[in-house]
Amino acid sequence: MADEQLRANSSPAQEAEQTEEDIHILKKVRMEKLDNLKAQGKNPFEITKFDYNIKNSEIRKQYAELEERLTAEANGDEEALKAALENNRINVKIAGRIMTWRNMGKANFIDVRDSTDRMQVYVRMNDIGEEAFKEFKTWDMGDIVGVEGFVFKTRTGEVTVHAQKITLLTKSLLPLPEKWHGLKDQDARYRQRYVDLIVNPDVAETFRKRSRIIAAIRRYLDAQGFIEVETPMLVANAGGASARPFETHYNALNEDVRLRISLELYLKRLIVGGLDRVYEIGRVFRNEGVDTKHNPEFTLMELYQAYTDYHGMMDLAENLYRHCAQEVCGTTKIMYGDVEIDLGKPFERLTMVDAVKKYSGVDFNEIHTIEEARAAADAHHIEYEKRHKKGDILNLFFDEFVEEHLIQPTFIMDHPTDISPLTKMKPEDPEYTERFELFITGREMANAYSELNDPVDQRRRFEAQEEMKRLGDEEANSIDEDFLRALEIGMPPTGGIGFGIDRLVMLLTNSSAIRDVLLFPTMKSLD
Repeated sequence: MADEQLRANSSPAQEAEQTEEDIHILKKVRMEKLDNLKAQGKNPFEITKFDYNIKNSEIRKQYAELEERLTAEANGDEEALKAALENNRINVKIAGRIMTWRNMGKANFIDVRDSTDRMQVYVRMNDIGEEAFKEFKTWDMGDIVGVEGFVFKTRTGEVTVHAQKITLLTKSLLPLPEKWHGLKDQDARYRQRYVDLIVNPDVAETFRKRSRIIAAIRRYLDAQGFIEVETPMLVANAGGASARPFETHYNALNEDVRLRISLELYLKRLIVGGLDRVYEIGRVFRNEGVDTKHNPEFTLMELYQAYTDYHGMMDLAENLYRHCAQEVCGTTKIMYGDVEIDLGKPFERLTMVDAVKKYSGVDFNEIHTIEEARAAADAHHIEYEKRHKKGDILNLFFDEFVEEHLIQPTFIMDHPTDISPLTKMKPEDPEYTERFELFITGREMANAYSELNDPVDQRRRFEAQEEMKRLGDEEANSIDEDFLRALEIGMPPTGGIGFGIDRLVMLLTNSSAIRDVLLFPTMKSLD
């Protein structure tokens, strides 16, 4: 048992610095064990199934219920209770990975972890037989096993499975990180998520919660009369957002195509077609940098509702966030870092102009020309480009002075028309649009519009975006003639919103980086 010998002769500090040579030696020993099993006709990889009948978490629940009932029936008689527990054994078949091993000679305790929890297993030679026990002693931590036995409680009060038969189902050929230091290197955790999920149970819980969040979103929207749809990922024109797309080539059609950056333009086509409430949850792709808030592929949810506006979208967003928190976390007050976020009270609503005035002291209601906007930017050391208009500079002020202060849920409303090419202008002030962004913990969580449905105005704004692209803005939109044709058919007044699913999951799981809520985040190759 070279694995055990190496562990026995190594201190925790030494194990934490385990070298590639150590791992190579351990793998060689495990390969030899596998070869011996094959030579005996006991190749675990030939096993095709194991019919477990219960999960570890359910065992604890069932035993607690049994013990409570039998204790009440025994009425304080300890001997009667002991006999009743013996006569009412819960027989189980479980499967999972060996995570710890305590060698006590002819009796061993191992911890077996399945997808729900760990379970202590008592393995004794007298119960499984001398030959089987001898073989069992050659196994390693990380091996996957099936256990048949009954449930009991040890003297220390731990619910345990007493093994009557144990089967090696999969031989682990590489050692897991040792229990005292685990897999803590962040880069290794993201690259080897399969190991991260094994040795860090909290990580697996994050992704279970992610699944529950998405399910809660679907339940809420379905109950509101929305239908879920799917739209193309490979598109000729990647529009609907300000982002640089990934480009590829479609060999069969001999055409260049792009990966979508948004779900918007196809979903609006469906509104034109008479599907009044639609949503899609799917991956979008943006050729941008990677940081704690951004990954080049991420999960977006967009929905569109005919005959409402951005105020209707604010109400929907507020109610949806509140619903998800209550469903998944059991409360609308959640901790993010050391700050309590209250999703239960009404979200604050501020115009972008008022927010900039509040946190920078600059009132864009008093700024009327591009020259005045540039002068204000110069005075406050805001860097801008020659192509930037007044609305762009207002947005730069917002980024610099406001965003970090928006910790509690806040709707920032009425964005400049210059930065909102798909949004209806405010009738009383065409410099601004009926648009909002939702901010929580200083991050943008959602973006919504009273959707632009005037095809003439939409063409003019697309043309302005084309001019921005000509001047060097790689994130500007291009003219989408088919989308304009759809608007010419006629789209009713519509509210639309896009939610960053990953950021919502970050909020509800108290995760500080987007990579912590993506099972396989984008990583630079090690080669």
